[in-house]
Amino acid sequence: MKKILLIQSTPYDSLRSPIKKKKLYFVGLALPLLAALTPKDWEVEIILETIEDIPFDTDADIIAIGSMGHAIVRSIDIAKEFKKKGKTVILGGYMASLMAEEALQYCDCVVIGDAEKVWEKVLQDYEAGVLSSFYQEELESLSTPPPRFDLILNKNIGDFLPVQAGRGCPNSCSFCSVYCLYKNKYYKREISEVIRDIKQVKELGFRKFLLLDDNIIADRNYLNELCREIKKLDMRWASQCSITIGEDKELLQMVSDSGCIALSFGLESISAESLKSMDKSWANPLEYGKLIENIQQAGIDVSTEMVVGADGDSLSSIKATAKFIKDNKVVVPRFYILTPIPGTKYFKDLKAQNRIYNQDIYSYNGSEAVHLPKNMTPEELTKAYWDLYEEVFSLESIIKRTIIRGDFFKKADRYMFYFMVNLYYRYQIKQKITPNII
Repeated sequence: MKKILLIQSTPYDSLRSPIKKKKLYFVGLALPLLAALTPKDWEVEIILETIEDIPFDTDADIIAIGSMGHAIVRSIDIAKEFKKKGKTVILGGYMASLMAEEALQYCDCVVIGDAEKVWEKVLQDYEAGVLSSFYQEELESLSTPPPRFDLILNKNIGDFLPVQAGRGCPNSCSFCSVYCLYKNKYYKREISEVIRDIKQVKELGFRKFLLLDDNIIADRNYLNELCREIKKLDMRWASQCSITIGEDKELLQMVSDSGCIALSFGLESISAESLKSMDKSWANPLEYGKLIENIQQAGIDVSTEMVVGADGDSLSSIKATAKFIKDNKVVVPRFYILTPIPGTKYFKDLKAQNRIYNQDIYSYNGSEAVHLPKNMTPEELTKAYWDLYEEVFSLESIIKRTIIRGDFFKKADRYMFYFMVNLYYRYQIKQKITPNII
């Protein structure tokens, strides 16, 4: 039987060693979904490199590698190794899609964007010996088969699995890879299909799931109806969306009642000028505190992702960000240095302004400044970034955000979990490893 090996690569640490963990809590959906799209006459194996070693001596005919963010650098190194062994290598995912011509130097073909409409064609062309360099076909609608979670259940993964509701986002943030690939398009799966996949997760013995969607409140009516159906299943779940959900207390209650326990928000910055420079002027940082309070009052825990180094940022505003996180008791905050990812509008803008300080795109990791900020030097930005992380993940800040809370005893198990997550992040930060959702 023909065989394909699907690999989810892990990022490198600061010493260029692959980041390894004993347990992978956040399992990606791409590879189980790709396995489900693979014809039945192919044997499929999935490797999650964060928690297991790559079998470079595999007998697989095709090696397909996907990754998130700067893990693309590791993906390329893996591709090189398999190419040396004469294997057919395919690269895909956001970063490979944004830099398809660059990625092709290290593989036999690149799947650009969504794979649903091209994956079977890729395998047919391989069998016919006519594999093309690029495969890309835009979705007209979003419908997927049940993911092949059976291929990862024997691995040391967390207590929840991913389920997708939609892809794409109506917003146009200049630094965002989602905008680059979808250009404001937002695809929703049929609610019956989403519920089918949640039921599958439940039947596999899980009580929680991660609802994947680049902006779940892009369609309020859809979310409302989805929550009504989820509520019937008695499951706990988490997702990500725009902070503007905090404006809608009725919707927040619906989301909470359906079992949502946590939402992650890309706040990006507490500086309005910085948000404007990132084409995100629709967000008002003066409202962030009240919106977070509304979300927390609905019983939903708040996680955030923010960037530093935009044009409105200063050393003082970065320092103030630590106070914002503590004051608003954000249980799981993450930060990145704003990085001009090739293929994004932000990269093109900075290149036109001659503000890209480091031209080696393979060194971009989100934790070291590679552009010329307006109000500081790259070196000052990098130092301010790590100082921010040190302050936010000081023991005093961790305890204030996770333990010293009025509702601690109502949700002690959840807050103790966040406390332990924060301690682990603190451990990573001490090693100059940027905490990531892996």
